[in-house]
Amino acid sequence: MTSPIQFELIKRDSQSLARLGRLDLPHGSVQTPIFMPVGTYGTVKAMTPRDLEEAKAQIILGNTFHLWLRPGLDVIAKHGGLHRFMAWDKPILTDSGGFQVFSLGALRKISEDGVTFASPINGDKLFMSPEVSMEIQAVLNSDIAMQFDECTPYETHGQATTEKAARQSLELSLRWGARSLKRFRELETGNGLFGIVQGGMFESLREASLAEVSQQGFDGIAIGGLSVGEPKPEFERILAFTAPKLPEKAPHYLMGVGTPEDLMLGVSNGIDMFDCVMPTRNARNGWLFTRFGDLKLRNSGYKDDDRPVDPTCSCYTCQRFTRSYLNHLQKANEILGAQLNTIHNLSYYIGLMTEIREALAKDRFSAYREQFYADRQRGVEPGQD
Repeated sequence: MTSPIQFELIKRDSQSLARLGRLDLPHGSVQTPIFMPVGTYGTVKAMTPRDLEEAKAQIILGNTFHLWLRPGLDVIAKHGGLHRFMAWDKPILTDSGGFQVFSLGALRKISEDGVTFASPINGDKLFMSPEVSMEIQAVLNSDIAMQFDECTPYETHGQATTEKAARQSLELSLRWGARSLKRFRELETGNGLFGIVQGGMFESLREASLAEVSQQGFDGIAIGGLSVGEPKPEFERILAFTAPKLPEKAPHYLMGVGTPEDLMLGVSNGIDMFDCVMPTRNARNGWLFTRFGDLKLRNSGYKDDDRPVDPTCSCYTCQRFTRSYLNHLQKANEILGAQLNTIHNLSYYIGLMTEIREALAKDRFSAYREQFYADRQRGVEPGQD
């Protein structure tokens, strides 16, 4: 069966696994590597679609679980899908809802059929299965849907997840993946479906999961179950083991990651797509990412600092406002502060990926990466250039 989405691998870096590509989707093309802002409830928090366009966002995320509960599928179906509902005409990826369901802890019960849980909104008894997740995502009409899987936790009740438990989890995800793919193809949405590699912190399980997922016929492949509380060395170990083994002709997606340094590490290991709430969540807490390190606006030293957040940044925030003003907005808990901070953080993340793509195109990725680390380690302090 011909995939409804097409991925072109344009160029490979000669000194790493980094790759330059293009992903053609029903609502437009996406240049990779790419960072995807997270829009949980059909909105990227504190951002209008116009803000996202000005930040040069190419694709954003929606959350299957939360949109299913609020506003509900009837409302979104009347709009013909999530694109018109949220006034965003570029590509959208939706997660399967699995991570949110499993985050409910004691409120949910897992079986072979799916997951039964109490609604966090009103306590109603609800059921999510691979088939239900695919049907929800079909109504959302996202360009890329994700298989329903179980996100293997790093710890359970304070104890590291055992190899036996991780194996049982990934085997369930494999069976759910097959069911997800079957139902998704039956729905004939014209969109793509990605499979997810699980396996916890165990290389042999990651390899087994990858071998199976690669053969199931998905339109792309994701690495799940990282940035779920594991120590950084564990994250780096599993990423370095798994990413190089992903199928070369498929788009590679690292879910829920992460810091600018995590993105650079992922790109170096051949990852094409990233998402994370960090730039938007940290922005609302006054934590800004810059070329020269992280800036924490609540630091009293910024009270009378009349420089922009980042003098090399061309975003709306940096071109018009000072650190002093942003410090004031943060201290006063003004909504405008959250908006201006988010504009900057997303512009930085998206701009970082743009610069990476340009470096790859010019065969200077290694030099760019070296400069990136040197600049980030320099740090940002009040009163210093």
